[in-house]
Order: sequence, then C-alpha cells, then structure tokens
Amino acid sequence: MPPGTGIRDAATTPIIPGFFPDPSVCRVGEDYYLVNSSFEYAPGIPIWHSRDLREWTQLGNVLTRESQFPAGVSEASRGIYAPTIRHRDGTFFVVGTNVDRGGEQFVVTATDPAGPWSDPIVFPGLGGIDPDLAWDDDGTCYLTYCALDEALRPADGSLPVIAQARVDLERGLLIEKPRVIWQGSGLAHPEGPHLYRRGDWWYLLTAEGGTERGHAVCVARSRAIDGPFEPTPANPIFSRRSTGFPVQNTGHADLVARPDGEWAMVYLGVRPRGFTPGFHVAGRETFLARIAWVDDWPVVHTDDVLPDRADTAFVDDFSSEELHPRWVSPHGALPGSHTAGGVALVRDELAVRVRDLRWRFEARVDASAAVALRVRLDERHWYEIALEAGAAEVRARIGPLEASAGSAPATGAVVTLVVEAVDATHDGPDDLRFGLVDADGDRWIAALDGRYLSTEVAGGFTGRTIGVRALGATAVRVTALRYTPLGGE
Repeated sequence: MPPGTGIRDAATTPIIPGFFPDPSVCRVGEDYYLVNSSFEYAPGIPIWHSRDLREWTQLGNVLTRESQFPAGVSEASRGIYAPTIRHRDGTFFVVGTNVDRGGEQFVVTATDPAGPWSDPIVFPGLGGIDPDLAWDDDGTCYLTYCALDEALRPADGSLPVIAQARVDLERGLLIEKPRVIWQGSGLAHPEGPHLYRRGDWWYLLTAEGGTERGHAVCVARSRAIDGPFEPTPANPIFSRRSTGFPVQNTGHADLVARPDGEWAMVYLGVRPRGFTPGFHVAGRETFLARIAWVDDWPVVHTDDVLPDRADTAFVDDFSSEELHPRWVSPHGALPGSHTAGGVALVRDELAVRVRDLRWRFEARVDASAAVALRVRLDERHWYEIALEAGAAEVRARIGPLEASAGSAPATGAVVTLVVEAVDATHDGPDDLRFGLVDADGDRWIAALDGRYLSTEVAGGFTGRTIGVRALGATAVRVTALRYTPLGGE
C-alpha cells in the first residue's frame, strides 16, 4: 500500500510479528483468542486477544507454573509444540505437545483465557505432535494429531500420518486406541490437523510439505468426524512455494468463523531477506487471510488490508511487581527474575522475542554489574556485548566457534548497552552492531553479519530473542530495557 495510507497488505504484514509460530484461534462471542508455540522458552504458550482479528494484545502465557510443565533444560527447538485453543460450554481448552516428555499430548483448561490455567491432563504414549480437539453432536471429544508412532505406520510405510482417538477429558483417559484417519494429499509431512463442522460437512485442515519453503495448507472433508475424508481437487489450497513472494513458508493454518458468518484463517509465514537462500531471522510469524466457500470448499484470499504494523516498541522500567508477559527465559526454565523497587533482578537470562526486521535494543545497567546483552537464536548461535570489570566486549558464537569481535572501556556509574539491527552491508539479512553509552558518550564497538543468527544457518523452528543475562552467581540489577523498531520493513 502507498506510504501514509494507514493500511498495509495482509499478505505481507504479520498480524503478530516476531517469533510467534503455529497459530491457533477460537472465537467466543465478539472476542478472538489465539495461541502460539513456545518451544524451549518459558513461560510457555503465549495467548492473545483481539476484537477484529487484526490488532492483538498479549493476555499472558498459558504455562506459568512448574506444576504445568517440568522445569529444567530444554534443547533448542524442543519443548512445547503447536497448541490448539478451543472453547466449549464456558471453558477454554488448550491442547499441546511436550516433546521433551516422549511426545505426550496434554490439555489445560481455564474459564478466563488470561488465566490461571489448570495443571495438565496428560495423554502419554501417543507418539506425535500438533494435537487438536473437536466435539461431535453428542459431546464426545476427539483428539486428532500428527502421529509418528511406528505402531500406526500404514502398509505403504508412510509416516507421519494424521491419527485420532476419542478421549475423556474429565478423567484424562483414552476411550479407544488411536487410528489413522488421513495420510495426506500427497505432499511430505502431513501435520497440524484441525477439525471443523460447517453444515453437513466435517473439514480436516492440515499442513503439508514441511515447514520450510515447500509449506502448504491442504483440506479434506467427510460427513463424519472420524472420516473417511476426501481431499479437495484444489489441494494445496494455499502456498507460496516456488514464488518470489516476500513472505514464504506459509502454512500451519487454523480457521475461525466470524460473528457475521464469514470465515478467516490465521497461518504462519516467514520474511526471508538477503542473497540466496534468503535468511529469516524473526522466526515464523502469524498472518491473516479471509476464507470464501465455493462448492462447500474453503478458498483462501489474501487481498485484505490491515492497519499499520503492530506497535512493538516498549520501555520497561520494572515499576510493576510482576514481569510483563513478553519476558521469557530459554531452556524451558521459568525466569528466575523479578522486579523490586524499579529494577529487574536478573538471575539467569531474561529475553523478549524480536518483533521487527530493523530495531534497536538498550539495557541500562549498573557499571559494576557482570552482565551481557545477548541476541540469541539458540545456544550455539548468538552475539552479545558483555560488561565485566569496567570493559565491554562483543562476543560471537557460530556453531562450535566462539570469538571476540572487539572491546572498549566503560566509564561512569551507569552504562547503557546497545544493539541495533540495520541494513546489511554484505549478502545477509541485516547487520547487528553493538555499542555502549557511558560517561564518555556513545560509540559502536563491532558490527556482525546477521545471517549467522538465522534459521537457515542454525536450523530449528524458532527466531531471535534479545535480552540480558547475568554472567555470575549474583543477580544483576537492570533499571530499564528499551526496544524500538527502526522501520524500513
């Protein structure tokens, strides 16, 4: 859209920018609620609210207590996968997978989507990911999921497949053994199933082609919730594969009926930048499309418009007693940080998801602190500026290699550590430049190629986070953290 119009193309503008993948959505009256995967980060499963499907506010996180999921180390791109949110008879249900516990499927419930959410009802031994809940006309609940269990391998040898079982949510029991209901439309990796009732048909929406450049949305339908399902001749009904479109990897969708009877679809996509193969650094983000129904099949349209991009800027002075729900910690451990008297006392690592392609992040700390401002993709791919013993040093880790990229003295009682994501000077998606502001003014220390903090280099399913971490056993006092988008997207 032309600059200054106040609207943007929904096909290229995420409704929830940053590392918020695998969206699932439900509607209650005039209100919409959406959840995303959180992988190794805790608290787990961010939850959002909207009145129009376009502008979203984070209500909190679903998994906020150790009793809801085991604390401890979770490896990169593991942890909590692909939740689904549904509402029935005044209760919200979120079903997801904890891949660190053998791929067990779990369900948590709440009457208020902002929480608190219950401890999990666990269905162990299902051997898969991406669960969905749906209820038939007599109230029986069906758990449908992407199965990886060898016991369910079809005669043609294909895995994964889409499997289903009836469950008793009140008692936490499987009523029957899982059975295969769908083997996909012919593309690789059928996953992310969701079931919907519309008229006389049950629709099974799936992701296929893998969550990389071949990602696609497919659909099948049946007169019964448990099949047999027939695919639409138009599969895949949505994909950006093999195109030059600026948003790629589109898939893992969920549908929702609006109050006016129209339907919409949320889905994930990435915004790759730089020379081939293109590097996406903000992770898989949440996008919006509208759905038309033609001959009782869903047809995807992305010609809608959105308001200007989400307001991602913030300054946190830690004046509240509790941390804002944007803050997370890696490794599947709940943040060991809290606020006290207008400062954050950081004991491990406190981070936020990067929300923009160009941005600036600042951390104001005591000069005596042993602290680092880190940009992280995973434990083997990060850049940071570390403050110790009166000096600031820029460090980088790329796979097994770790090196110093430059240093400078830090003067005065208070130091502001700074990192900016700016236009690339080489073929990568951006440059990350690190510097500081102290008693001697402001200065840059080093600039690093951003491609090495991309999913294309590191692998996995996540995106960048930025934050601060204590370098020793003593809690670090942080008086303010500021995030500012720099535009140019």
